[in-house]
Amino acid sequence: MSQTLSTAQRVRSIIGGSLGNLVEWYDWYVYSAFALYFSGAFFPSDDKTAELLKSAGVFALGFLMRPIGGWVMGTYADKKGRKAALTASVLMMSIGSLFIALIPAYDTIGVAAPVLLVLARVIQGLSVGGEYGTSATYLSEMATHKRRGFYSSFQYVTLIMGQLLALGILVLLQRTFLTEQQLYSWGWRIPFAIGAVLAISVMYLRRSLQESVQIPADEQDKAKRGTLKALAAHPKAVLTVIGLTMGGTLAFYTFTTYMQKFLVISSGFSNGDATLISTLTLAIFMLLQPLFGLLSDKVGRKPLLIGFGIFGALATVPILTALSHTNNFWEAFALIMAALIIVSGYTSINAVVKAELFPANIRALGVGFPYGIAVSIFGGTAEQVALSFKKGGHEQLFYWYVTGCILVSLVIYALMKDTKKYSKIE
Repeated sequence: MSQTLSTAQRVRSIIGGSLGNLVEWYDWYVYSAFALYFSGAFFPSDDKTAELLKSAGVFALGFLMRPIGGWVMGTYADKKGRKAALTASVLMMSIGSLFIALIPAYDTIGVAAPVLLVLARVIQGLSVGGEYGTSATYLSEMATHKRRGFYSSFQYVTLIMGQLLALGILVLLQRTFLTEQQLYSWGWRIPFAIGAVLAISVMYLRRSLQESVQIPADEQDKAKRGTLKALAAHPKAVLTVIGLTMGGTLAFYTFTTYMQKFLVISSGFSNGDATLISTLTLAIFMLLQPLFGLLSDKVGRKPLLIGFGIFGALATVPILTALSHTNNFWEAFALIMAALIIVSGYTSINAVVKAELFPANIRALGVGFPYGIAVSIFGGTAEQVALSFKKGGHEQLFYWYVTGCILVSLVIYALMKDTKKYSKIE
């Protein structure tokens, strides 16, 4: 169906899908951005690293639900349409955010507080697990062949923008409206309430989206649409998604969500300076995504992935080591920025690469389910693994762990075909 849409309809649909993606990821990343302030409310301890480790564990648990979300919502998207699945996922995210905003602290309801927090993150994990595969599929299908890398890159533009919005609100609250004590006491609840309201607004916006694809006649049998049995007929594509995601998602979460905490507990920056550095680097990182997407439309997807694999493997240990020994604001900014430029070779095109691997009848499931498995194992546990190594006195082992995962993905990049030339979207 997307082939019959006018340029204006196509652009409106891409914008609408992207805005929903922004709000989904804002709601998801608010947890990580504000963990420095609310971890003590749910996991009181005299050891700040221990508090953060427990909150990171809940963050990782939310990721464990993402494969299930990718499976359930991917099946729904392939059977009922992308639009219906996108609307449902943002509603679930709103419920999870509102829940977190209202949960009483540990000193009020005891162990029920962390239990309810886990429940809320489970709901959000299901939501964002379904969001990734469906939005990646939707944006890739809506784009034209010549600009598919460019348009699909807006998934990560809005993903990063969601993270940036979460950090921006944190900076605003830190430096303008609230004291540190107020943020620790109750101010951390504000961004979750904002996210719940935004998600409801986007839910109504998504109801007006154009559908992105008409399932071909030979794939319209419902038994062959969005089922694990149908997906099992594409084992190579499934394993490729897991392998190419492994190093990229770990590097992404290391230099984005975890970096704010790393700058505080390893480099010695204040909460405010760490947040500001993260915000500035993410803003530039976000703007790089369409440029790399355009480049992939010119030279193909594979060269960008291989570039990320090579430079990521060579630079990760030196960059993280240098970061752990600096307390200079602009030096830290430059080091993180260098890492994020390298990571852009993966983030800008990973959505379209996965979508181009699968036929329409299982595309949302094929993108979302194996990606959810890889991101839950490697991306979702990044903070917990890093903090565990640090607590055990072996922080540098984490640097080598990231490097090793990137090297595994590099092997996949080298062996796979360039999906731009062999796309299954057409």
